[in-house]
Amino acid sequence: MANNFFDLSGKVVIVTGTSRGLGQYMGRALAKAGADLVITSRNADSLHDFKKELEDLGRKVLPLELDVRDYDSIQNMAQAAVKHYKKIDILVNNAGCNIRKPSMEITWDDWDTVVDTNLKGTFFVSQAVAKHMILRNYGRIINIGSLTSVFGYAGLAPYCASRGGTKQLTMSLADDWGPFGITVNCIAPGWFKTFQNQVLYEDQDWVEYLVDRIPLKRLGKPQDLDGAVVFLASDASQYVSGQTLLVDGGMSTGSVRALPKS
Repeated sequence: MANNFFDLSGKVVIVTGTSRGLGQYMGRALAKAGADLVITSRNADSLHDFKKELEDLGRKVLPLELDVRDYDSIQNMAQAAVKHYKKIDILVNNAGCNIRKPSMEITWDDWDTVVDTNLKGTFFVSQAVAKHMILRNYGRIINIGSLTSVFGYAGLAPYCASRGGTKQLTMSLADDWGPFGITVNCIAPGWFKTFQNQVLYEDQDWVEYLVDRIPLKRLGKPQDLDGAVVFLASDASQYVSGQTLLVDGGMSTGSVRALPKS
């Protein structure tokens, strides 16, 4: 029988930011592939229903409180995960936020909130977890970026900066930790409807314009990330590191459909 390179049985995965949204979808996909999980949120009580859902799949689940903007919270989470499972195989840095404002209205605090969450938090969670991965000479770190990791959009200055930084951070850490058997990659979703951007999708003219720029002619669905996250978490990607995988329906091709018809 051929090896199942996508089997995660016996692996332990930390997924940050799993109280809702894409974090839950990716956590569910990893659980279905066989992994046991650490799920995190700033409010651990919000994880109760998701924990039960994953346990019903036959997985072991440890819910932990985590504020990625708090250094002590990060250290406590990593230590608790290792104490419980005795190891960490895979980390998915999903926790993130966005503040949408014209650039001239962005405040100092706005900038710190977004960049500290999306970039600084990603680094220090990775550092705390990689410390344990290095001891075992094995690890998979998956950062969650965005289409803004490679493109800039008006009204998203701190978000674009943080996601562009995530792409560069991914390459730096892949180079740094590769000798210790750790791969570091990034998933960059295109236009997916989430709790952070759902207000945009109330404008049907804008949605039609957006879809016309996507070669696959539809917006992303949360399940579209399942294959990407399982691939990068599994042995199927054992020689892939430092890469940013765009899951965007082909939008990053710069489709000429965006040009006026007349």
